[in-house]
Amino acid sequence: MKQIVLEHVTKSFTTKALGTVVAVDDFNLEIEKGECFSFLGPSGCGKTTTLRMIAGFEDLTKGSIYLGDKLVSDRDKNIYVPPEKRDLGMVFQAFAVWPHLNVFDNVAFPLKVKKLPKREIVEKVTQALKYCNLSGLEKEYPSNLSGGQQQRIALARSIVVNPDVLLLDEPLSNLDPHLRESMRFEIKRLQKQFGFTIIFVTHDQAEAMALSDRILVMDMGRIQQIGTPQELYRHPVNRFVHSFLGQSNFTNVIIKEGRVYPTGDENNAIYEDSLLPDSKAKVMATRPNSIELSKESGFPSTIVKRTFKTDFAEYLVKAGDETLLVQTPHRNIFNSGDRCFLRINNPAWYEPEDQKEKGERERRNTM
Repeated sequence: MKQIVLEHVTKSFTTKALGTVVAVDDFNLEIEKGECFSFLGPSGCGKTTTLRMIAGFEDLTKGSIYLGDKLVSDRDKNIYVPPEKRDLGMVFQAFAVWPHLNVFDNVAFPLKVKKLPKREIVEKVTQALKYCNLSGLEKEYPSNLSGGQQQRIALARSIVVNPDVLLLDEPLSNLDPHLRESMRFEIKRLQKQFGFTIIFVTHDQAEAMALSDRILVMDMGRIQQIGTPQELYRHPVNRFVHSFLGQSNFTNVIIKEGRVYPTGDENNAIYEDSLLPDSKAKVMATRPNSIELSKESGFPSTIVKRTFKTDFAEYLVKAGDETLLVQTPHRNIFNSGDRCFLRINNPAWYEPEDQKEKGERERRNTM
């Protein structure tokens, strides 16, 4: 069952500094009931604007938004359902808890706005605090609590109204790494318990990969790719998606008669594939963990630097004029300055980066 549907949704605005910007460009999207769906992209790509249009905090310029079978936003039909009537819960990046209210009153606030009976408010708040591991802290004020506890207050307040959809706008970015991981499990546990649909906005690929059933990767207001975390990581449709999900090497190469040469070294082929067409300017994309280091055969190279991580070693190695990042098990021991050989597995091929597009992306990052 479709829980959220966006049809040709567009949002434009004008500023003195940037002129007219299309923040969300002709979005068509369907999100299933009970799905955890993430919007992933850099700052300024339009993901929070999209979330705010779904929530009703922003009106759209064109298009339609449906929640279930209910049309909630349509500029042409002059339809706009306010946020409080959309049956949504929302958790913000900055927690958004009221410092002058204790934990109980923070969580009870949306129920009081709805003017529910006092007994029902007490029952619902007590349950929400229990689900979010806040029982016993009802009379405490946010200033006396940790960042993780304050975020749990925001979660409890969002689920106390029993929403159909929970909107999360970078809710973990202000927490330390340990708390972020803990809250990820907390969010998934609550989703399983209540069965609501989650839309999760983040620029953190690890969060998106850990939480999501599907991910939408955005860039400059446009949808780049939608799929499961595995699909996006293994089969990115373009250079941007490849770079945004996982670590990537982008190596400028020349292709001649099925042999691939890194720029700066046209004597040694770094990869071979007879089906590759000749090209004087191509980019080879590789994952650091898909490059093998050998002492015997492959593309001749040199170890520039070695770094030990927790369960793998990281190497910087030369490839013509460029440097590649390689991640290998600890058993492959090389020292800085050692000669080595590279074997490339499963590369992807892209055109050189569009400098105009790169400049526009950087401009939006300042928005």
